[in-house]
Amino acid sequence: MASKSIKKVARLSRRKADGRRQVTGHVWEARYRDPNGRQHKKRFARKVDGERWLDQATAGMVTGTYVDPQAGKVTFREYAEDWRSIRVHRPSTAAHYETMLRLHAYPTLGDLRLADVTPFDIQAWVKDLTARLQPSTVAVIHGIVSSCFKSAMRDRRLASNPCDGTQLPEIVKKKVVPLTVEQVVALHTCIDPKFKALVHLCAATGMRQGEAFGLTADRIDFLRGVITVDRQAVYLANQPMTFGPPKRAASCREIPVPRDVIQVLNNHIAAHGLGHHGLVFHADDGGFVRRSTFSAKIWAPARRAAGLPNDVGLHALRHFYASLLIRHGESVKTVQARLGHASAAETLDTYSHLWPDSDERTRKAVSQLPLGDVDLGLGASQGA
Repeated sequence: MASKSIKKVARLSRRKADGRRQVTGHVWEARYRDPNGRQHKKRFARKVDGERWLDQATAGMVTGTYVDPQAGKVTFREYAEDWRSIRVHRPSTAAHYETMLRLHAYPTLGDLRLADVTPFDIQAWVKDLTARLQPSTVAVIHGIVSSCFKSAMRDRRLASNPCDGTQLPEIVKKKVVPLTVEQVVALHTCIDPKFKALVHLCAATGMRQGEAFGLTADRIDFLRGVITVDRQAVYLANQPMTFGPPKRAASCREIPVPRDVIQVLNNHIAAHGLGHHGLVFHADDGGFVRRSTFSAKIWAPARRAAGLPNDVGLHALRHFYASLLIRHGESVKTVQARLGHASAAETLDTYSHLWPDSDERTRKAVSQLPLGDVDLGLGASQGA
């Protein structure tokens, strides 16, 4: 067993009103030797903290999980940047990680050494984020930071993850309230003529914004009435827009569309032409439509003119499409496939309240039994 010790090395005092000094505490120095014979020491204001540090070190040596304190001296920012650089991510996900760390983690945690970050630090940081960000966003940022600390544990730079046990703000998921047909018609009426077909397309296919802005003519089977979704327009900070894979593997799909939608797309292409790479919806220069430009200059004016709330975005047309399928009796698996969800559970988690009430279906099913006044014994219980 490695040797260890803790002793007083200095006194803490303060000067009283009469000029004399009053002892208020002591400085405790804890020491131990690691399996390689190297001595480690650290000072604490409280003896109990020093003892806890020694116990953690010796327990690690006994169980084989010992972490050299020197390994955790790199700052969180330095380690996180190295960790981020070797992660295997889609370009959009990598850009998202970089943005979340740079804007929300580094200002508070960036200059702290890995070994110095405590659960208290993480909880205080989360509380600060909660005051200015949505709970779901806080959870995402915390998850990224926690993954980074887990990696540091695997690299034997930390003995524990300071993010474990963090109390996160409660996420109250709002029920989706789909647009009405009248509201969709109002949006279609009020939007710039160049994007009327976009409203029609998204309402009739449930395509995500990136999928619609990445749609090219070669992905439309005009004869069969099928649109293939296998890529999307990718937006990366300070980089030209390009094509990238869809949100997830399940997002690759074929969407059947009626003849009138095909005709709308044909008319749109005839009126506005195709952009670069055969883009169906494009900017004036033929390039990709940027989200920020579309939201501010095209969508927002149309939304206001249609009398819709500020939180109604293009994604609302995806919800409308889902509600349309449900209202016409499509199964959960079919709705999942059309929307490109990873699982039926994801579909139900978002739209379960839109399916007909199961209690009422049960009543209707039983009421249709052609038995007249026959007593089935479904009322009062009968003896066995």
